[in-house]
Amino acid sequence: MDLTRRHLLGGFAATAAATVLPARLLLAKAPIERRFVLIILRGALDGLAAMPPYADPDLRALRGALLPPDPGGDGGMVDLDGRFALHPGLAPLKYWYAEGGFLPLHAVASPYRDRSHFDGQDLLETGAARLDGTRDGWLNRTLGLIGATDRRFGIAFAEEIPLVLRGATPVTSWLPDKPAGLPPGFPDLVARLYDRDPALHAAYAAGLDTTAFGRQIQGMVQADTAMTAGPAQGAMAQGAMAQGAMAGGAMAGAAAGADLQLAEAAGRFLADPGGSRIAVMELYGWDTHVQQVKRLDRLLAGYAATLQALRRGLGDAWKQTAILTVTEFGRTAAANGSGGTDHGTGSVAFLAGGAVHGGRVLADWPGLAQDKLYQGRDLAPTTDLRAVVKGVFRDHLGLPEDALDRIVFPGSADAAPMRELVRRA
Repeated sequence: MDLTRRHLLGGFAATAAATVLPARLLLAKAPIERRFVLIILRGALDGLAAMPPYADPDLRALRGALLPPDPGGDGGMVDLDGRFALHPGLAPLKYWYAEGGFLPLHAVASPYRDRSHFDGQDLLETGAARLDGTRDGWLNRTLGLIGATDRRFGIAFAEEIPLVLRGATPVTSWLPDKPAGLPPGFPDLVARLYDRDPALHAAYAAGLDTTAFGRQIQGMVQADTAMTAGPAQGAMAQGAMAQGAMAGGAMAGAAAGADLQLAEAAGRFLADPGGSRIAVMELYGWDTHVQQVKRLDRLLAGYAATLQALRRGLGDAWKQTAILTVTEFGRTAAANGSGGTDHGTGSVAFLAGGAVHGGRVLADWPGLAQDKLYQGRDLAPTTDLRAVVKGVFRDHLGLPEDALDRIVFPGSADAAPMRELVRRA
């Protein structure tokens, strides 16, 4: 189905859901109970800014004014282990780190070694070892291994389904939508039109169900937001974590509100006993060539607030969830002449969730001395992102290693699954 028709069906579904369908659960029985969420930061996250290796003796000379003050200073970095710190915008996640639900991994990259956003994102999402024309995504292939039969088991909270989720296994997408103001009875006419085409009829029916459930979830989120809007109520309900949530929210600003409602709604989709289990979210704007400091203050605080909203939506399902955040490549180790950084190589990945074995930093640290930089300019990658994903999928989703090597990431036998990233299912 082409993009135009898919969007048209989405508009029909929104109208039909409001008029002819009751809200109901998405799936009768999910094939697994554990949840996995992939968050893609599009534009190339500066890993040295998000998670400064402040004990590295070469960091200050490379970064200069791009760095916040050292831990303990006003507006300073948030120390994790005496070697690495979080950007102050990520301060709320220190509480997750302390409770064992946050695991940063540094000097990480996909196999891609050039600096094109288009090609980097393509390789990140197909999971291929090289740009070879592969047009399905590794997360869709994973759904096939799991045995997902209902398209709503795998969901993208995005305007269109990203490449990582496209492929032979049917999936769906959802965003809060406004009815198109079509005349009464129009959805029924469309349904009749598609009655004789099994594929279109099934897709249309799935869109109706997903939209109906989404509208129910959206209403629940808005009601909860109204109930907790007073200054005495924090976004989190647990002591220090509430303080972190309010700090992150203040830095993120009011403009992030719509994304936070989407994140909380996504959590509710996944938390429902009959709901989705595999999800993708996208956050944009990470190409920080100019005025990086102010932009990352806002972006990183917004990212932390997004994770917190997702956790709120998940509720008790947080204990069964692993959230992996990735980006297409990193940025240069040194600042450019415009107060920013240019396209680089190594970056960071973040694992979060109640199923994560966190509270530590994983990094085979290459160092930032000139002779240690990749091509003399970038953080050298020492951990293959595919090894991270394979470790999560083996221990969290129970997938066999040989299938991960052959099907999910073909040609990746040299990237052995990392161990002890999550608590085993």
